[in-house]
Amino acid sequence: MPIRNNLYLFYKRTQEIEEQVQPLLKLANQNGFHLVTNVEEADIIASIGGDNAFLQATRKTGFREDCLYVGVNTDSLGFYTDFMIQDFDQMIQAMKNEEVEVRRYPILKVTVDQEHPFYCLNECSIRSNVIKTFVIDVLIDDFHFETFRGDGMIVSTPTGSTAYNMSVKGAVVDPTLPSLQVSEIASLNNNEYRTLGTSFLLGADRTLTLKVVQDGNDHPIIGVDNEALSIRHAKEIKLRLANKSIKVLKLKNNSFWQKVQRNFL
Repeated sequence: MPIRNNLYLFYKRTQEIEEQVQPLLKLANQNGFHLVTNVEEADIIASIGGDNAFLQATRKTGFREDCLYVGVNTDSLGFYTDFMIQDFDQMIQAMKNEEVEVRRYPILKVTVDQEHPFYCLNECSIRSNVIKTFVIDVLIDDFHFETFRGDGMIVSTPTGSTAYNMSVKGAVVDPTLPSLQVSEIASLNNNEYRTLGTSFLLGADRTLTLKVVQDGNDHPIIGVDNEALSIRHAKEIKLRLANKSIKVLKLKNNSFWQKVQRNFL
């Protein structure tokens, strides 16, 4: 694969990370990369840190489709980070020797009350902010599927299925299946109230609509990936896969399922 040259580094400006980044900067220059300070000029956006840093890098750079994202970890390998900062020279050699490949990851589009949409790579979560049952009407396309009562819901992408979704017993989904997964957080199920009681998957062309019942508990906490939205009131949240994806530079011999095995088995 042709090597792109304009490199932008996204990282938290702490003294510790700055010290770790300096040898990387020198190595990048020695290998023909042009370091840019304006992200709009970048061909490659490299996040320095863990998976959280990668999520922030994609969101704060606008989920660009015209560049490559690469995750470089400072601690241990994650689901989005295939490379370690101390092995950056190996990453460059892997690129030169075509030991890497580009994978496309789907993005979730979130629209609250028909306002400007938000995007996320892992998941969107909707949770009650008070100690009271949260009531949500769940619609699949235009079909009223169920009325949820509980603490909240998580809607995740396949790559996000191993994150928050997994903590509530959601399924792990192969990232080659473009879909969104809906998982409950502490649903209320008894003789009076009933939900499906398990996670379910929706295809790439489906639209999920969550209508918050206006009963005094209509100020949910809405999170996109690792950041809470500053929305004080919400009536309707629409979620679907966006008509765009991001391109991520990955090692050929480090598949999604190898990462699942390494992290959980």
